[in-house]
Amino acid sequence: MCRILGAPRTLLPLLAALLQASVEASGEIALCKTGFPEDVYSAVLSQDVLEGQPLLNVKFSNCNGKRKVQYESSEPADFKVDEDGMVYAVRSFPLSSEHSKFLIYAQDKETQEKWQVAVKLSLKPTLPEDSMKESREIEEIVFPRQVTKHSGYLQRQKRDWVIPPINLPENSRGPFPQELVRIRSDRDKNLSLRYSVTGPGADQPPTGIFIINPISGQLSVTKPLDRELIARFHLRAHAVDINGNQVENPIDIVINVIDMNDNRPEFLHQVWNGTVPEGSKPGTYVMTVTAIDADDPNALNGMLRYRILSQAPSTPSPNMFTINNETGDIITVAAGLDREKVQQYTLIIQATDMEGNPTYGLSNTATAVITVTDVNDNPPEFTAMTFYGEVPENRVDVIVANLTVTDKDQPHTPAWNAVYRISGGDPTGRFAIQTDPNSNDGLVTVVKPIDFETNRMFVLTVAAENQVPLAKGIQHPPQSTATVSVTVIDVNENPYFAPNPKIIRQEEGLHTGTMLTTFTAQDPDRYMQQNIRYTKLSDPANWLKIDPVNGQITTIAVLDRESPNVKNNIYNATFLASDNGIPPMSGTGTLQIYLLDINDNAPQVLPQEAETCETPDPNSINITALDYDIDPNAGPFAFDLPLSPVTIKRNWTITRLNGDFAQLNLKIKFLEAGIYEVPIIITDSGNPPKSNISILRVKVCQCDSNGDCTDVDRIVGAGLGTGAIIAILLCIIILLILVLMFVVWMKRRDKERQAKQLLIDPEDDVRDNILKYDEEGGGEEDQVSSSLDLYVKFYERTFKMVGKMLIHQVKEWCQVSFPSSHCQTLGEFLPTCAAYFLNYYFFFFWKSRMSLYLFCEKIINIVSRSLGFTSNANFICTDKNFFFEVLIVAQRVKNLT
Repeated sequence: MCRILGAPRTLLPLLAALLQASVEASGEIALCKTGFPEDVYSAVLSQDVLEGQPLLNVKFSNCNGKRKVQYESSEPADFKVDEDGMVYAVRSFPLSSEHSKFLIYAQDKETQEKWQVAVKLSLKPTLPEDSMKESREIEEIVFPRQVTKHSGYLQRQKRDWVIPPINLPENSRGPFPQELVRIRSDRDKNLSLRYSVTGPGADQPPTGIFIINPISGQLSVTKPLDRELIARFHLRAHAVDINGNQVENPIDIVINVIDMNDNRPEFLHQVWNGTVPEGSKPGTYVMTVTAIDADDPNALNGMLRYRILSQAPSTPSPNMFTINNETGDIITVAAGLDREKVQQYTLIIQATDMEGNPTYGLSNTATAVITVTDVNDNPPEFTAMTFYGEVPENRVDVIVANLTVTDKDQPHTPAWNAVYRISGGDPTGRFAIQTDPNSNDGLVTVVKPIDFETNRMFVLTVAAENQVPLAKGIQHPPQSTATVSVTVIDVNENPYFAPNPKIIRQEEGLHTGTMLTTFTAQDPDRYMQQNIRYTKLSDPANWLKIDPVNGQITTIAVLDRESPNVKNNIYNATFLASDNGIPPMSGTGTLQIYLLDINDNAPQVLPQEAETCETPDPNSINITALDYDIDPNAGPFAFDLPLSPVTIKRNWTITRLNGDFAQLNLKIKFLEAGIYEVPIIITDSGNPPKSNISILRVKVCQCDSNGDCTDVDRIVGAGLGTGAIIAILLCIIILLILVLMFVVWMKRRDKERQAKQLLIDPEDDVRDNILKYDEEGGGEEDQVSSSLDLYVKFYERTFKMVGKMLIHQVKEWCQVSFPSSHCQTLGEFLPTCAAYFLNYYFFFFWKSRMSLYLFCEKIINIVSRSLGFTSNANFICTDKNFFFEVLIVAQRVKNLT
């Protein structure tokens, strides 16, 4: 296609006719040849080359239509070729001689066969008359002629002209619609055509910006354009007949929106903050400020320049800083930055577009705040050359002196924070200096105890520094060093035993009054004339005494290694040493006596009670010996039976199993059930040996096939069965007396009205159950029984608890005389028995003495069945006078209340 500037309308048909005539006149039928049909492609441009601008279209003849060709440019940085042969500009540049010629390569992807063609670009000359025509007429864009076929062979058309983009400035004032170009086809003479445009800005969002007259093909813009919104429009022009059939291939129309300077520079921040160390040399980088411009950055409209408008304060120089006019970097240009004089500078920065042109450029301003940071250019200095302090001896973590310094640097920064060190006078490291974080003072502290008797005074040399080194070229003055004089105060110290603990070895059994050792303490206060006295602080067995003056320890009892106060053969006693200073001080020492064993304990039989059957089989009794001494004064042991009484060796025999165990068996075939005491002679291995006759209580009973005792009646006869039953009934009677006493106490509380009832619910208030004497109804006996019945119900749990307390004593007796199973039953029975008695029978004691007898008989039967023997002890209940006396006492108590 071609672009004709101001050509007469009658010239286009004439050129088309001449071209057609030349083709027909040649009469030559060219054979198809693969490659570029022309040796040189030329394109005439009316302006400089822009990025993405289509330049021309190169044609490649592919005879068989099966080749896949890839295009390349000899200058890929400037030009690129699409697959359809369209050549585009990669970047924007002014057309010059070095860009006017380049090569296009075509390479077969399969066979790697390669072709090339030259491309020549030239700038179209502009004539004065053409400029005048352009101002008078609208530019026309004509659809290119298409390729025609003759006798089956392709006819080559004249090369196409590439349409350069249309440049349209933004923010145009109109009038609108504003005509841009006219699009037409050379077939409009024979056909009635309709024109249209498509693409963003036409029929795609944003729609309606560009319109076209469908008859004349006049393309117009309807409103001002904004480059900052859309910088380029890519439209396609179409030509169809009245039936909608396409008569021309669509052509591309590129509309570039030309930038206008309609946007001011804008800083990213209105206030910029930066820092610079004091004392910085000229040329030190401080910070960078940045502004942006919405206009085209590649045009003058978007090219910014920076400058400093003002500086406050203006000391020591009004031009302490400068700014790079292109990058916005701020640097120092003068020396003399001193934080102690000026801590902050404020700069007004201006950014101007049009490369800073003050006449045509637009400007904006921002503020740059530069803080001068502190460096350590001022050393700390002591406020005095000598500091004084004192400390009592043996005290630690005590502040003895407070060191004060001054520093002109910024407070609470590493250049201000002081660090103290002791450079002399403390070789043993007894002092340390900590820094107070708030005041920056040095706190001289004692970290190790000081002995007055060793050192009475310390003279320390201390130096003050900062957490960071001083700036280069600055030295510490003499005021950064000081002297600290510390006086040690003498105090009364504790006496101490040496060694502590003191260990001695002695045999047990020493006689009373034996002197064991001398245990004395020392007084560290050499310069105080003090006396020390000794006392006993701890002596668990009370075996020792100590002389209060000289510290001699003697025995006041026999030392016994087997005492429970001796642990691992060592007996510990603690003594106290006290001086007469002001205030008096004391110290403790421990004496450890390692007791050597002697044979002073005879062995005993273990266990002391056993059980066997009336016949030798199937039971035997295994025994051993218990000796509180240790080797060699303990086992092995010798076991034997005494000669008298003669029944011992007649009924029993003993066999030694080993050095520690023996076995006792019946010697006769049958021994009557009962409890027998069998003496056994046991001798240890001490030097000299020690013997002892130890009694073994053996319970002989009838046994079943498993070896368990079954003859309970004989055991009861031999033991205390009747006495046990009497003891149980006595416990129950004691519980009844406790109930009566509690009732008396409660009735007295109610009568005197001294406090609320805490144990009885309001519903059951006993005051409602007290009957008046002048009312008709039951007599005194009914009233008493009613009141007692209520109290018995509320305090039933109390009697159960008392029963549980007594059960342990009853169990101990039971386990001696009865099997364990019967004792367990008895233990569970007693607390229940007390509650049963109170709940169901106490009320009838006041009405019928016979009820007491019947209850007694029932209790005896229950106990007999629980213990497994017949109820042959009912004679107890026949003594009614015993129970009547109890009731008479209770009646008297009631009358008193």
